[in-house]
Amino acid sequence: MAAPGENLRINADRLWDAIHEMAKIGPGVAGGNNRQTVTDEDGEGRHLFKRWCEEAGMSVAVDEMGTMFARREGTDPDALPVYVGSHLDTQPTGGRYDGVLGVLGGLEIVRSLNDLGIKTKHPIIVTNWTNEEGTRFAPAMLASGVFAGVIDRDWAYDRRDKEGKRFGDELERIGWKGEEPVGGRKMKAFFELHIEQGPILEAEEIDIGVVTHGQGLRWIECTVTGKGSHTGSTPMPMRKNAGRGLAQITELVHEIAMKHQPNAVGAIGQIDVYPNSRNIIPEKVVFTIDFRSHLINTLEAMVAEFEEKAPGICEALGCSFESTIAGRFDPPAFNETCVKAIRDAAERLGYSHRNIVSGAGHDACWINRVAPTAMVMCPCVDGLSHNEAEEISKEWAQAGADVLFHAVVETAEIVE
Repeated sequence: MAAPGENLRINADRLWDAIHEMAKIGPGVAGGNNRQTVTDEDGEGRHLFKRWCEEAGMSVAVDEMGTMFARREGTDPDALPVYVGSHLDTQPTGGRYDGVLGVLGGLEIVRSLNDLGIKTKHPIIVTNWTNEEGTRFAPAMLASGVFAGVIDRDWAYDRRDKEGKRFGDELERIGWKGEEPVGGRKMKAFFELHIEQGPILEAEEIDIGVVTHGQGLRWIECTVTGKGSHTGSTPMPMRKNAGRGLAQITELVHEIAMKHQPNAVGAIGQIDVYPNSRNIIPEKVVFTIDFRSHLINTLEAMVAEFEEKAPGICEALGCSFESTIAGRFDPPAFNETCVKAIRDAAERLGYSHRNIVSGAGHDACWINRVAPTAMVMCPCVDGLSHNEAEEISKEWAQAGADVLFHAVVETAEIVE
């Protein structure tokens, strides 16, 4: 198939304006966004995206998980579509670019093709996956996981937030529970543009990350149970302090991850302490460990070491320990043909690039199981993400979207 000419570029100003127009919906308290999945704000953002897609001549379909598919027709109605997209939901204190860049970058591809009067053989479908973040309803990448057949739809519907609200009920409440069965769509390929969410590209002054692999992860939800008692009157040797169990396990997680450098990370993020009173020794602590590696043997070794050592740490403190795997996916290797399309596009356009492993999970990691998939990354300032201070430049956004444009259009095949 013929490669697009190097003068084929997206409209960077229009993409940048769209990103910041979307950011007006669900604003955060410090310049970012709080547009969590299946909230009213999520619903409002979906309506705006749908309107933009329809104005660009696309038809919009919604599946039973609320995932949106905006279709630009190709000249061959029987040709498999090329999919492109990411997610519009955010963390509670999220930035303006995580996920949004990938969805609106896909929209900009269609807008630019329309401007240039270019037709493609294969349809192009811009996708907004539901609940990528997994903060309100765990696990992350929920809808793409159902699409890929690794998560059961009804189990997903029954996920509950901290207030006990069901995902399925909230999806229906905001009016975005579609009728299309999940997972029946066939793809020629899927491409996702995302900010790096790490410091490598910026530190090395590289324009484009060509993602060859994603990291696998294991989320281990742990409960340490001790005995709540008065902090002032309980002798130190007689305490059963669940907080000490958390502290020592925190160090254990760090030691395990450091032992497997440079190909592993681990930390404890979410923590709930009970009864969380100033003058009561913690009787119970519930927390989640996040282990990641793009090497499956490394990932499994970290989990095995943790499960071997953590119970003994708590037993020595007079506390009990329980754990369960709350989230998991194995490290994906992205499709070589799709990866090459991204690498070739970066070279054709004159952007510096390097291979990179995605440290975060993305919808592409699940879709990779059912379709040829690859990812493009652009830098973000200080590698900061999942934070309202998340920042990228318009030039970085343009470079990533230009490469995405070329990879998608080459795969969808320009009709001369």
